[in-house]
Amino acid sequence: MTTSNKDLISRTLAKRMMSCIEEYRAIKNKTSTKFKTVGEFCQYHQFSHQNFMKILHRYEQNPCEYSLVPQKRGPKFKTRRTDISIEEKVIELRKKGVNRYEIRNILLNSGIKVAPSPTTIYNICKRHGLNKLRKQEKEAKRRYLMSKIGELVHIDLHQLPKGITIAEPNVTYYLLGVIDDLSRTCWVEVMPDKKALTVMFATLKAFNMLKNTYNIEIDAVITDNGAEFGSGPHTKKKDEHPFERLLMEMQMKHKYTKPYRPQTNGKIERFWKTLKEDFTEDSLFNDIEDLKEELLGYIVYYNEHRPHSSLNGLTPKQFVQKCN
Repeated sequence: MTTSNKDLISRTLAKRMMSCIEEYRAIKNKTSTKFKTVGEFCQYHQFSHQNFMKILHRYEQNPCEYSLVPQKRGPKFKTRRTDISIEEKVIELRKKGVNRYEIRNILLNSGIKVAPSPTTIYNICKRHGLNKLRKQEKEAKRRYLMSKIGELVHIDLHQLPKGITIAEPNVTYYLLGVIDDLSRTCWVEVMPDKKALTVMFATLKAFNMLKNTYNIEIDAVITDNGAEFGSGPHTKKKDEHPFERLLMEMQMKHKYTKPYRPQTNGKIERFWKTLKEDFTEDSLFNDIEDLKEELLGYIVYYNEHRPHSSLNGLTPKQFVQKCN
């Protein structure tokens, strides 16, 4: 989207919100000829009372056109990630034998205003193998253990909130997620719909990215019984379904979850919860390209920087490298 188009959208939205504010004030003064209540007003304009009040209060504090335009809000995970330069300093100090409490004091005395906590420092050291390793037998204690990376990946769809992009407030996008059972390495693709053909192409791209980026070869997949995935194990003419045909061509086995039992696909369901908490909840993006770019950043963070308790504090990338 060009800058001129963005400016035009901003001016149009600002003009509309200004008229809405005037109408809202008329309702409060009981002079409105269109609406009797604020609820009718919000329902007519298709926005929540809470979001409208945020814009109104922002405009009252700073009465200008910019205050009437939806503001981009970044994903939460960026606010929790330790700065790379600080992490490198922690590793350098730890290699000299300094403990986590001393490391924090050194960082504070060096002028860093917000130094990581001792627990965060411990986790950084642990990710880089600078703490005592746990016993080998504890690494094997997993409820659902695959023998090798790529032996089984979980695939599922997730619907994003309507209007997650400023440029398209009435459009709903979908995510296709693929996560490896053993290493927790994931990939996510944005889709305009959840048609079988769209899902097939998104899955193919996700498979290629896992292979090219993390060297993961996939043997089998597990999905629910949705129509986009072939509607279950008893469906006839599987070779005519795009998703099923893709797996046949790539010689991958297709497993299915039990009906009404999302726990069978629990790893991808847990990933969606994490994605919501870290990335989509309360976030607003400029347009679809902005969403894709930010999502790519989150995938890199999840696979290469976020430690997992199920992997004994390693990141998925470190776990893959360790197994290889």
